[in-house]
Amino acid sequence: MHASASHDEPRDWPETGTESADDASRSLSAEQARALRKRQPMVSPWRVVAVQAICGLLCALIAWAVVPGSGAAWSALYGAASTVIPSALLARGMTRGTRNPVAAAAGFMFWEMLKIGVAIAMLVIAAKVVPQLSWPVLLVTMVVCMKVNWFALLWRGRR
Repeated sequence: MHASASHDEPRDWPETGTESADDASRSLSAEQARALRKRQPMVSPWRVVAVQAICGLLCALIAWAVVPGSGAAWSALYGAASTVIPSALLARGMTRGTRNPVAAAAGFMFWEMLKIGVAIAMLVIAAKVVPQLSWPVLLVTMVVCMKVNWFALLWRGRR
């Protein structure tokens, strides 16, 4: 036999654990799907939005404590709102549920574009809405709130 396999021969896939290449391409049974969901639980998007809001409030409290009387606290609150409101829109759109994978993908794209558009619109009107706007405080608060999405990956394994 040749050292390299020809294109007509079936390819030998290495086994991982107890499943072979044939097992990996099959659909999961209901029991297997339940076991997979139990091993890899989903994080509620509403939980992520709630933690974003809490982080935004903490940033506003810190800004108010560090620079009282300025617009820093309002800037931080608006920065949090510029992250939380669009994220809540996305969470609302994604939790409506559909069984059609194409519709789910199109829905995700629609809600994600809406999220981005709302965030940009809120940033455009920020100078008119927030008295004594502090752009650095607003942007730092937005970054802190957006980083909550990364922590959601760590929450997946915890119950």
